[in-house]
Amino acid sequence: MPIPTNKTELQTAISCTYSKLRKDLLLIPADITTIKAMDGHAKNSKMSVENLMSYLIGWGELVLKWNYKKDRREKIDFPETGYKWNELGKLAQKFYSDYEHLDFNQLLTKLDETVNQIHTVIDSKSSYELYEVSWYEKWTFGRMIQFNTSSPYSNARARIRKWTKEQNLDKLQ
Repeated sequence: MPIPTNKTELQTAISCTYSKLRKDLLLIPADITTIKAMDGHAKNSKMSVENLMSYLIGWGELVLKWNYKKDRREKIDFPETGYKWNELGKLAQKFYSDYEHLDFNQLLTKLDETVNQIHTVIDSKSSYELYEVSWYEKWTFGRMIQFNTSSPYSNARARIRKWTKEQNLDKLQ
């Protein structure tokens, strides 16, 4: 899918990539979603499907937090308070921990809610606000949303499809 350049393309990219990812997630037996067999987000680490879902929720929640703070003209700590851009593996571990109390179905519900809230934020913005104004350094808000939604959804889907093949769960292929 091409990189979105306006509000409509961003909404479509998120909807399409998330829809495909969600369909793949629903085909995975819930009782194997805690197995840490996928390459993790930190070097030499392994993660589970549930960890991957937590990662996606975590980044989605950050997008919502950034928007909230920006709308209130509050300082935003990018990417997150206490983390630098070169510490994303540590941030991923935080996300895994933040949502470890949720089971697969609860994570799926939380991910759905996060995606819906991001759509609401996008709906509230004009294409100009999303793509014509620098928001963080050289990046527009639309591009920052895309970096943390549709792109990771595509990446997550590729990871899941690879993992299901390794687990002999061919039905996703």
